[in-house]
Amino acid sequence: MTATPDLGTPRLASPDLLRSTFRRHAAGVAVITARGAGGPVGFTATSLTSVSAEPPLVSFGIGTGGSSWPAIAEADHVGVHILGEHQGELAATFARSGADRFGARTAWREGPEGVPLLDDVLAWLVCRIVGRVPAGDHRIVLAEVALGDPTGTGRPLLYHQGRFTALRD
Repeated sequence: MTATPDLGTPRLASPDLLRSTFRRHAAGVAVITARGAGGPVGFTATSLTSVSAEPPLVSFGIGTGGSSWPAIAEADHVGVHILGEHQGELAATFARSGADRFGARTAWREGPEGVPLLDDVLAWLVCRIVGRVPAGDHRIVLAEVALGDPTGTGRPLLYHQGRFTALRD
């Protein structure tokens, strides 16, 4: 048996423990969009995950108290956008409660299946929702990729230590 370094004082599970731990985890930044009854909706997500290659599936988490949840709960399709390091302001807009996410400062167009597609992203997908799994105060949305474009240029935007940042060389 080998000695281990001091691991610090463990804390009991809590929302604060989870948030503090995941602030140390660098994550890619995506924006999820959908067509809602009152117009386009969208939110910033760092929970985007590739689930399966065959069939091509992705997942993301969404809080059921968020303003985009009612539209995502009813949508058949969503847009998934991988943001570049030049899009920190866009990520912040889609993360901010009450922001005019699809206002004049957001360049977008209506894409296939009526999904709002953001311009100038590193990559985008249009996906068909195939499941919504309850997970605490969130839902894990499973979506099958229908089509997309991975040819945007630039480097990815990251979220780390509570802020949007870029890769370092």
